[in-house]
Amino acid sequence: MDIESLRNYCLSLDAVSESFPFGEGTLVFKTNDKIFLLLSLDAQPPRFNVKCDPERALLLREQYSAILPGYHMNKKHWNTIVLDGSLNAQEIKAEIMHSYGLISAKKTKQKKS
Repeated sequence: MDIESLRNYCLSLDAVSESFPFGEGTLVFKTNDKIFLLLSLDAQPPRFNVKCDPERALLLREQYSAILPGYHMNKKHWNTIVLDGSLNAQEIKAEIMHSYGLISAKKTKQKKS
């Protein structure tokens, strides 16, 4: 999966916006005003950070060398995924959806309160 495919996939999800709040090198995707993905545009190979359930995060890091603790993020709750070709598009989309789902669920819980 390349940067443009990743961007298009993120923007295809419901209520997603993109911006550059941290400068031109980092594209940020939000839903309900909460970040679910940060994409580094300067890194080679490309990489992005996604929110992740802590137990799942550890399992993924053990299973895939392209999944690392979240760079510049809370390493318990965020993973960095390196787009080095070792993960297929389906695996990458699954991690994006997991992050998106975690953020979407928080908003839903807040509305119910």
